[in-house]
Amino acid sequence: MTEQELVSRAEAMKEKSYVPYSNFPVGAALLTADGAVFTGCNVENAAYGACICAEQTAIVKAVSEGHRHFQAIAVTGNSEDYCLPCGQCRQIMSEFAPDLKIICGRADGAFARYQLSELLAHAFRLER
Repeated sequence: MTEQELVSRAEAMKEKSYVPYSNFPVGAALLTADGAVFTGCNVENAAYGACICAEQTAIVKAVSEGHRHFQAIAVTGNSEDYCLPCGQCRQIMSEFAPDLKIICGRADGAFARYQLSELLAHAFRLER
């Protein structure tokens, strides 16, 4: 799957977002090591702490289907800046894929590439 195809899948998920408070839809598409793609959108709640990010939705869907090895995730939003994952999402990504490629899109269709290690230096890890 190309980066553009992954970004397109993330872009399509924005339409499914539930964002009555922020009006900021976010879509995500997660590529697993075996080529499966899991998508997600953000879901807001009046109790802001109960909101779920698009990236979290995609990761939880993948894990619940038995996938735990990820190659890349695309995240898109409707902003002039690239839509970067929040700190909590970065930590969740790190649990499964410390070297994950993150493709961040913006409203005009442009996207930038990062490694998770660039965005989350010195990630918290428990000894297993």
